[in-house]
Amino acid sequence: MTSLPRKSPRQKLGLVIDLDICVACQACAVNCKEWNTSGHSAPLTDMNPYGKGQNGVWYNRIHSFEAVDVKTGDSQTINFPKSCLHCEDAPCVTVCPTGASYKREEDGIVLVNGDICIGCKLCSWACPYGAREYDETEGVMKKCTLCVDKIYNETLSPSSRVPACVSTCPVGARHFGDLGDPHSEISRLVEARRGFALMPEQGTSPVNRYLPPRPKQHQKPKEQTPRMLEHKDDSTDGAGLLARWVDKVLSA
Repeated sequence: MTSLPRKSPRQKLGLVIDLDICVACQACAVNCKEWNTSGHSAPLTDMNPYGKGQNGVWYNRIHSFEAVDVKTGDSQTINFPKSCLHCEDAPCVTVCPTGASYKREEDGIVLVNGDICIGCKLCSWACPYGAREYDETEGVMKKCTLCVDKIYNETLSPSSRVPACVSTCPVGARHFGDLGDPHSEISRLVEARRGFALMPEQGTSPVNRYLPPRPKQHQKPKEQTPRMLEHKDDSTDGAGLLARWVDKVLSA
Protein backbone atom coordinates (compact mmCIF):
# COMPACT_ATOMS: atom_id res chain seq x y z
CA MET A 1 0.00 0.00 0.00
CA THR A 2 1.04 3.62 -0.55
CA SER A 3 2.07 5.90 2.30
CA LEU A 4 1.21 9.54 2.79
CA PRO A 5 4.06 12.08 3.06
CA ARG A 6 5.95 11.70 6.34
CA LYS A 7 6.10 15.45 6.73
CA SER A 8 3.13 17.73 6.39
CA PRO A 9 3.15 19.36 2.94
CA ARG A 10 4.82 22.77 2.83
CA GLN A 11 1.76 24.09 1.06
CA LYS A 12 -1.86 23.02 1.00
CA LEU A 13 -3.02 24.10 -2.43
CA GLY A 14 -6.73 23.83 -2.93
CA LEU A 15 -9.99 25.38 -4.06
CA VAL A 16 -12.58 27.48 -2.29
CA ILE A 17 -16.03 27.41 -3.89
CA ASP A 18 -18.71 29.98 -3.16
CA LEU A 19 -22.09 28.21 -3.08
CA ASP A 20 -23.85 31.57 -2.76
CA ILE A 21 -23.07 32.71 -6.30
CA CYS A 22 -22.44 29.52 -8.31
CA VAL A 23 -25.04 29.43 -11.11
CA ALA A 24 -24.26 25.93 -12.45
CA CYS A 25 -23.35 27.32 -15.86
CA GLN A 26 -20.93 24.38 -16.38
CA ALA A 27 -18.16 26.69 -17.61
CA CYS A 28 -15.74 25.30 -15.01
CA ALA A 29 -16.46 21.71 -16.03
CA VAL A 30 -16.10 22.44 -19.75
CA ASN A 31 -12.87 24.42 -19.44
CA CYS A 32 -11.46 21.78 -17.10
CA LYS A 33 -12.20 19.16 -19.74
CA GLU A 34 -10.68 21.28 -22.51
CA TRP A 35 -7.43 21.93 -20.64
CA ASN A 36 -6.92 18.48 -19.15
CA THR A 37 -7.82 16.47 -22.23
CA SER A 38 -4.29 17.32 -23.38
CA GLY A 39 -2.76 17.90 -19.95
CA HIS A 40 -1.17 15.93 -17.12
CA SER A 41 -3.57 12.97 -17.18
CA ALA A 42 -4.73 13.16 -20.80
CA PRO A 43 -6.86 12.10 -22.49
CA LEU A 44 -10.24 12.60 -20.83
CA THR A 45 -12.16 9.98 -22.75
CA ASP A 46 -15.80 10.35 -23.80
CA MET A 47 -18.03 7.36 -24.48
CA ASN A 48 -20.81 7.91 -27.01
CA PRO A 49 -20.76 11.70 -26.49
CA TYR A 50 -23.46 12.50 -29.06
CA GLY A 51 -25.92 9.67 -28.46
CA LYS A 52 -27.98 8.21 -25.66
CA GLY A 53 -26.25 7.08 -22.48
CA GLN A 54 -23.34 9.51 -22.75
CA ASN A 55 -20.48 8.77 -20.40
CA GLY A 56 -16.93 9.91 -19.92
CA VAL A 57 -14.26 11.33 -17.65
CA TRP A 58 -15.05 14.65 -16.00
CA TYR A 59 -12.80 15.94 -13.22
CA ASN A 60 -15.39 18.48 -12.16
CA ARG A 61 -19.12 17.76 -11.88
CA ILE A 62 -21.85 20.17 -10.79
CA HIS A 63 -24.87 18.92 -8.86
CA SER A 64 -27.97 20.97 -8.09
CA PHE A 65 -30.15 20.50 -5.03
CA GLU A 66 -33.32 22.11 -3.73
CA ALA A 67 -32.83 23.02 -0.07
CA VAL A 68 -35.98 23.62 1.96
CA ASP A 69 -36.11 25.46 5.28
CA VAL A 70 -38.18 23.21 7.53
CA LYS A 71 -39.25 26.20 9.65
CA THR A 72 -40.43 28.58 6.94
CA GLY A 73 -40.97 26.24 4.01
CA ASP A 74 -38.87 28.51 1.79
CA SER A 75 -36.74 26.74 -0.80
CA GLN A 76 -33.43 27.63 -2.39
CA THR A 77 -31.53 26.02 -5.25
CA ILE A 78 -27.96 25.13 -4.29
CA ASN A 79 -25.50 24.46 -7.11
CA PHE A 80 -22.74 22.23 -5.77
CA PRO A 81 -19.55 21.70 -7.81
CA LYS A 82 -17.57 18.63 -6.78
CA SER A 83 -14.08 17.42 -7.60
CA CYS A 84 -11.16 15.88 -5.72
CA LEU A 85 -10.68 17.65 -2.38
CA HIS A 86 -6.96 16.72 -2.05
CA CYS A 87 -7.44 15.39 1.47
CA GLU A 88 -4.63 15.53 4.00
CA ASP A 89 -5.44 12.00 5.15
CA ALA A 90 -6.38 10.69 1.72
CA PRO A 91 -7.77 7.13 1.89
CA CYS A 92 -7.45 6.82 -1.88
CA VAL A 93 -3.67 6.99 -1.43
CA THR A 94 -3.22 4.53 1.42
CA VAL A 95 -5.46 1.93 -0.22
CA CYS A 96 -3.58 1.94 -3.56
CA PRO A 97 -1.68 -1.39 -4.00
CA THR A 98 0.80 -0.11 -6.60
CA GLY A 99 1.64 3.41 -5.44
CA ALA A 100 -0.10 4.92 -8.44
CA SER A 101 -2.16 7.20 -6.22
CA TYR A 102 0.06 9.52 -4.22
CA LYS A 103 0.14 12.85 -2.39
CA ARG A 104 2.90 15.33 -3.14
CA GLU A 105 4.94 16.58 -0.22
CA GLU A 106 5.70 19.98 -1.74
CA ASP A 107 2.12 21.20 -2.24
CA GLY A 108 -0.27 18.51 -1.00
CA ILE A 109 -1.79 17.78 -4.42
CA VAL A 110 -3.09 14.23 -4.84
CA LEU A 111 -2.25 12.71 -8.23
CA VAL A 112 -2.41 9.40 -10.08
CA ASN A 113 0.49 7.89 -11.99
CA GLY A 114 -1.28 6.32 -14.95
CA ASP A 115 1.79 4.29 -15.91
CA ILE A 116 1.49 2.04 -12.85
CA CYS A 117 -2.26 2.24 -12.19
CA ILE A 118 -3.86 -1.18 -12.73
CA GLY A 119 -7.45 0.06 -12.69
CA CYS A 120 -8.44 -1.97 -9.63
CA LYS A 121 -10.80 0.85 -8.50
CA LEU A 122 -9.89 0.45 -4.84
CA CYS A 123 -9.25 4.18 -4.62
CA SER A 124 -12.71 5.03 -5.95
CA TRP A 125 -14.29 2.75 -3.37
CA ALA A 126 -12.20 4.33 -0.61
CA CYS A 127 -13.02 7.94 -1.58
CA PRO A 128 -16.08 9.07 0.43
CA TYR A 129 -16.75 11.91 -2.02
CA GLY A 130 -17.01 9.94 -5.26
CA ALA A 131 -14.34 12.14 -6.80
CA ARG A 132 -12.49 9.49 -8.80
CA GLU A 133 -13.14 8.97 -12.52
CA TYR A 134 -12.45 5.61 -14.16
CA ASP A 135 -11.38 5.80 -17.79
CA GLU A 136 -12.88 2.71 -19.41
CA THR A 137 -10.84 3.17 -22.57
CA GLU A 138 -7.48 3.62 -20.86
CA GLY A 139 -8.27 1.21 -18.03
CA VAL A 140 -6.90 3.57 -15.38
CA MET A 141 -8.27 5.88 -12.69
CA LYS A 142 -8.14 9.64 -13.15
CA LYS A 143 -8.98 12.70 -11.08
CA CYS A 144 -8.61 16.45 -10.61
CA THR A 145 -4.95 17.51 -10.73
CA LEU A 146 -5.54 21.17 -9.82
CA CYS A 147 -4.13 21.71 -13.33
CA VAL A 148 -0.64 21.00 -12.01
CA ASP A 149 0.80 21.56 -15.47
CA LYS A 150 -0.81 25.02 -15.59
CA ILE A 151 -0.25 26.45 -12.12
CA TYR A 152 3.52 25.92 -12.40
CA ASN A 153 3.81 26.90 -16.05
CA GLU A 154 6.29 29.82 -16.07
CA THR A 155 5.47 30.67 -19.68
CA LEU A 156 2.10 31.92 -18.45
CA SER A 157 1.57 35.21 -16.69
CA PRO A 158 1.29 34.90 -12.89
CA SER A 159 -2.41 35.77 -13.00
CA SER A 160 -3.00 32.86 -15.40
CA ARG A 161 -1.30 30.27 -13.18
CA VAL A 162 -4.52 29.02 -11.65
CA PRO A 163 -6.63 25.94 -12.41
CA ALA A 164 -8.71 26.17 -15.57
CA CYS A 165 -11.96 26.04 -13.59
CA VAL A 166 -10.93 29.11 -11.58
CA SER A 167 -9.86 31.23 -14.54
CA THR A 168 -13.07 30.55 -16.46
CA CYS A 169 -15.74 31.06 -13.77
CA PRO A 170 -17.85 34.02 -14.99
CA VAL A 171 -19.16 34.95 -11.53
CA GLY A 172 -15.97 34.50 -9.51
CA ALA A 173 -17.33 31.61 -7.47
CA ARG A 174 -14.04 29.67 -7.51
CA HIS A 175 -10.80 30.62 -5.75
CA PHE A 176 -7.36 28.99 -5.61
CA GLY A 177 -4.46 29.30 -3.21
CA ASP A 178 -2.55 28.01 -0.22
CA LEU A 179 -5.01 26.98 2.48
CA GLY A 180 -2.11 26.00 4.72
CA ASP A 181 -1.14 29.64 5.12
CA PRO A 182 -3.56 31.33 7.54
CA HIS A 183 -2.54 34.74 6.20
CA SER A 184 -3.14 33.95 2.54
CA GLU A 185 -5.97 35.73 0.75
CA ILE A 186 -7.89 32.51 0.28
CA SER A 187 -7.58 31.55 3.97
CA ARG A 188 -8.83 34.96 5.03
CA LEU A 189 -11.81 34.54 2.70
CA VAL A 190 -12.67 31.20 4.32
CA GLU A 191 -12.46 32.73 7.77
CA ALA A 192 -14.57 35.75 6.85
CA ARG A 193 -17.31 33.68 5.24
CA ARG A 194 -17.14 30.77 7.70
CA GLY A 195 -16.15 28.29 5.02
CA PHE A 196 -16.55 24.63 5.81
CA ALA A 197 -15.02 21.28 4.92
CA LEU A 198 -17.18 18.71 3.16
CA MET A 199 -18.24 15.76 5.34
CA PRO A 200 -15.65 16.25 8.11
CA GLU A 201 -17.04 13.21 9.92
CA GLN A 202 -15.23 11.03 7.37
CA GLY A 203 -11.91 11.98 8.97
CA THR A 204 -10.11 12.62 5.68
CA SER A 205 -9.31 16.31 6.39
CA PRO A 206 -10.16 17.66 2.92
CA VAL A 207 -8.19 20.73 1.88
CA ASN A 208 -10.88 22.30 -0.31
CA ARG A 209 -13.46 24.50 1.36
CA TYR A 210 -16.98 25.64 0.53
CA LEU A 211 -18.49 29.02 1.35
CA PRO A 212 -22.11 28.64 2.51
CA PRO A 213 -25.03 30.40 0.81
CA ARG A 214 -26.00 33.65 2.46
CA PRO A 215 -29.42 33.77 4.15
CA LYS A 216 -32.18 34.86 1.82
CA GLN A 217 -33.49 38.37 2.36
CA HIS A 218 -37.24 38.17 2.83
CA GLN A 219 -39.45 41.13 1.95
CA LYS A 220 -42.38 42.14 4.06
CA PRO A 221 -45.74 41.94 2.25
CA LYS A 222 -46.06 45.71 1.96
CA GLU A 223 -42.57 45.91 0.45
CA GLN A 224 -43.17 43.28 -2.20
CA THR A 225 -43.28 44.36 -5.83
CA PRO A 226 -46.91 44.59 -6.96
CA ARG A 227 -48.14 42.22 -9.65
CA MET A 228 -49.21 45.21 -11.75
CA LEU A 229 -48.61 48.94 -11.63
CA GLU A 230 -51.38 50.99 -10.10
CA HIS A 231 -52.50 54.13 -11.95
CA LYS A 232 -53.79 57.02 -9.94
CA ASP A 233 -56.32 59.08 -11.89
CA ASP A 234 -56.29 62.72 -10.68
CA SER A 235 -58.69 64.04 -13.34
CA THR A 236 -61.93 65.77 -12.34
CA ASP A 237 -63.87 65.56 -15.58
CA GLY A 238 -65.13 62.05 -14.91
CA ALA A 239 -63.57 60.66 -18.09
CA GLY A 240 -61.40 57.60 -17.77
CA LEU A 241 -57.79 57.37 -18.90
CA LEU A 242 -58.61 55.47 -22.10
CA ALA A 243 -61.38 57.92 -23.05
CA ARG A 244 -59.09 60.93 -22.65
CA TRP A 245 -56.39 59.20 -24.75
CA VAL A 246 -58.87 58.42 -27.56
CA ASP A 247 -60.12 62.02 -27.47
CA LYS A 248 -56.55 63.28 -27.73
CA VAL A 249 -55.83 61.07 -30.75
CA LEU A 250 -59.02 62.05 -32.59
CA SER A 251 -58.45 65.73 -31.91
CA ALA A 252 -54.92 65.70 -33.31
